[in-house]
Amino acid sequence: MRRLRASRTLPGLVLGVLCLSFAVGASAGWGSHQLSIFMGDFGLAAAALGAALSCLVYGCTTGGHARPAWLLFGLSSLMVAFGNGTWGWYELVVRRALPQDSLAEYAFLLFAPLAITGVLVLAQHPRSAAGWLCLLLDGWLIAGSLFTLSWSLALGRIAEGEDGSPLRIALSLAYPVLDILLVSLVVGLRFGGRDGNRAAVHTAMIALAVTVLCDALFTSPELRNSYHSGELLDAGWFSGSLLLAWAPWSSRWRRPLREHPSAGGLPRRRVATTFSALTPYAAAAVCTAGILYNALGGRELDRVVCAAACTVGLALILRQGVMLLDNLSLAQELAHKESHFRSLVQGSSDVIMIAGANGVLSYVSPAALGVYGRDPEELVGGNLLDLVHPEDIDRVLSEVRRYLARVRLTAHRSPGTAEPSARVECRIGSGDGEWLHVESTVSRHRDGLILNSRDVTERVMLQAQLQHNAFHDPLTDLPNRALFTQRLRGALGARGQQGEAGAGVAVLFLDLDGFKAVNDTAGHQVGDELLVQAARRLQGAVRSGDTVARFGGDEFAALVCGPLGRLQVQELAERLRVALSEPYWIGGTELSVAASIGIAFGTPERGPAADPRAAADELMRNADLAMYRAKSEGKGRVVLYSPAMRADLERRSELEERLRLAVREGGFTLLHQPVVDLASGAVVGVEAKARWRSAGGLLLTPAEFLRSADHGDAAARFARWLVHEAVAAAADRRDLPTRGRSALPPPPVPVAVRLSAERLCTPGLYETVAAALRDSRLPAGDLVIEVARMGPDALADELGRRLAALRRLGVSTWLAGYGAGSGSLGALARLPFDGLKLDRTLVQDLGESAVGRTLAGHALRLGRDLGMSTAAEGVDLPRQVAALQELGCRRAQGSAFAPPLDEPRLRRALARRGYPLPGPHAARRPHAAPLPAPPQAPNPAPQAAPHPATHPAPNPAPHPAPDTRTSGRDAAAPGRGAHHHGPSDLPEHRAATGPGAGPHGETVIPPA
Repeated sequence: MRRLRASRTLPGLVLGVLCLSFAVGASAGWGSHQLSIFMGDFGLAAAALGAALSCLVYGCTTGGHARPAWLLFGLSSLMVAFGNGTWGWYELVVRRALPQDSLAEYAFLLFAPLAITGVLVLAQHPRSAAGWLCLLLDGWLIAGSLFTLSWSLALGRIAEGEDGSPLRIALSLAYPVLDILLVSLVVGLRFGGRDGNRAAVHTAMIALAVTVLCDALFTSPELRNSYHSGELLDAGWFSGSLLLAWAPWSSRWRRPLREHPSAGGLPRRRVATTFSALTPYAAAAVCTAGILYNALGGRELDRVVCAAACTVGLALILRQGVMLLDNLSLAQELAHKESHFRSLVQGSSDVIMIAGANGVLSYVSPAALGVYGRDPEELVGGNLLDLVHPEDIDRVLSEVRRYLARVRLTAHRSPGTAEPSARVECRIGSGDGEWLHVESTVSRHRDGLILNSRDVTERVMLQAQLQHNAFHDPLTDLPNRALFTQRLRGALGARGQQGEAGAGVAVLFLDLDGFKAVNDTAGHQVGDELLVQAARRLQGAVRSGDTVARFGGDEFAALVCGPLGRLQVQELAERLRVALSEPYWIGGTELSVAASIGIAFGTPERGPAADPRAAADELMRNADLAMYRAKSEGKGRVVLYSPAMRADLERRSELEERLRLAVREGGFTLLHQPVVDLASGAVVGVEAKARWRSAGGLLLTPAEFLRSADHGDAAARFARWLVHEAVAAAADRRDLPTRGRSALPPPPVPVAVRLSAERLCTPGLYETVAAALRDSRLPAGDLVIEVARMGPDALADELGRRLAALRRLGVSTWLAGYGAGSGSLGALARLPFDGLKLDRTLVQDLGESAVGRTLAGHALRLGRDLGMSTAAEGVDLPRQVAALQELGCRRAQGSAFAPPLDEPRLRRALARRGYPLPGPHAARRPHAAPLPAPPQAPNPAPQAAPHPATHPAPNPAPHPAPDTRTSGRDAAAPGRGAHHHGPSDLPEHRAATGPGAGPHGETVIPPA
């Protein structure tokens, strides 16, 4: 910064030193007469030549409107240099005085016209005729006044003293007249020039003014007669030439002009309006001084002075007339603009107020009557803060102080820039006593403030309504999940900071049982009204400080905070359950729903590492788990969360993930259990059973693992895999090898695949069955789909449609596991089943219990009466086989014939075509041993699967012979029952424990 400032001041210092040195040398006479003449002639010529070269170079290298002016200034200086050089030639070389009609006089005479032309080029041209007239009048006022004064002082005596031709007199008077004209233009340019290169123009005008001043002094007869080269007057001409030489380049050494913020980047105009207005009067004063000089000097009134003075007076009168007309025009324009802005202010819908530094209102626009309901005249003179709401006064004062501090800081750091404005929102009292929300734009006005205010009450109310809608349920107006979560986090965090003893937080999740049935039967409008009434009951049952929220659908939640124990929260939950379970009267109809409630307790988070967000999320997950446990346990009850629920969920999630990986990576294998005809012992079908292949190559039957296949996306994938594998294996077995040339190949036997009703209704399963049959080319009659359980009655219609579609495809459908699980007899009669298979729970007590025999007999009789084929699973003992024969059961499967077999053993069993049946008295031998399995050849395959265990494996179903139903359709396929794993499945094999047990209770299947 210091270097920059030094570089800016260095040229000025050099210029000042040169001028001062020349002035000192001239005042001292330069030490000798010859040196004085040399410096007075050739020194001035060198300075003028430097000015000429500087202006010419700048004019040739720089474009723009000022280029001709600098070229003219260079030529005028060149004339001066030529004249001074010629003068020095005569005095120093020729050594005689300068002749009167030498070339030097004509060169000096050409300086003024060239300079005047350059000044006119730089001058700002008026845009109207009145402007041109004012410019001419001002120019003549200045020129005439100076001419009058100059004529009175010197020009008159010069004209009288000159003898000779008129040309000589004209040349004598041309110098002062041109100088007067140049001075007039310089004065006019100073106040009416262009703004383009102000520093250069000002420096050039100063240089010309100095030169003209020295010419005026030289015109005086006293100085002219005693003048000689090298005296002090030459210092003025020398300084003028140096200033003109430096003028074109001065803008590069000057500090940039300050920009006005409204000028759009242009330099700020500095117009001396007062001096410009006084210029005509100053010129008239100069003219008057010239007349007085003649009058007081005792001279006669000169006709030239009289004529010049009269023209100056006439020009002044005309100038005054033009100024009056201009003032009238300006006054009209000002009145028009004032009226325009007044109409803008008065017609604006915003209230504009001007307040002083003390807050007193000095102006209030008429819009206050329509916006505030108050008369503006009554508000003027009052204090602004009296209108503001008491709760907003401190905030308004703080905002205003902050704004004023920012204005002062901006003015200090960036002077000349636009002042910032501020926005302040507050409440202002209206004439009817209400408080309006007002937004004001505050700007500084002199020592006070201007406030542009508008009513934003509707916008504020709309924002409040939008915010309310964002955090509340639109139907019940209860808090939604977002607001409930926010309050829960606040309760955990705030109480954790306070550290209240005994303070706790409880979250209750509530679900309306049976609400879907209300929606389906009575309609959604009635369902919405039921939700509204339920919300009112919940709000009436909780305390005032508790929060009741609706999460969506029929799910509600309650947040209970305070020093309540678990017993009190359970009592509150029970009250909520009872309140929600009471009958609802809607449209004259009584409706009933129940409520399942889950409770989770949380403690306030304390310590620096406390995270209310994570604690709230965990607490809500725990309450959700407890609520779903309440629904799974029978609905209409209250359940408290326990850590075992979380562990059970994690265990199920892990099992589902293992199931997904096993399906994707081929971790399952397929075994088949033969289905035997109880009349002939022939193998009439097989049931496909999945087994899990462990990492050690063992086949495991994890009961819990297989039960997890009934839920989630992994269950659907498992069902599709089971259908594909079973159909593909059945297609491969259609051509079994025979033992001899005369032996007939065994007839193909159907394969049964057991699925639950939920899995059978899964979208895409029918397509999976059809695609598997099409790809493997297996006849549809060789596939049996067993429904493990009918599921809820609400699923009966969809299940019936799926079963009918499968039967149209040619696939047989059976109901397996009959006698266990849920399902109404009406749904059984409506569903298109081809056969019915007894569950193992009805079979296991046939040989020892009369009650079991009676139940099994009735079940088999029901199946026959409905036109279904009958079968039984879990037949492990000979007495059970005999009992089923006596009861008329057609087919059976179980360990009494064969356990689930791998593919090589299954093919050998099919090649033998059947199994021996027990004798006629086997049913009366309660302690008879099971039938031994027929001898089997050693398995030549090294990777043959070991003999399946009997602990949790499902039992296959028989494939019955054709059995005519009431509809006349032949039922040719067995069904499949639900998985029931227990120690009674195969009592001769117990679950493995110790090292052979799986990680989730799996049973290792021992080798056959």
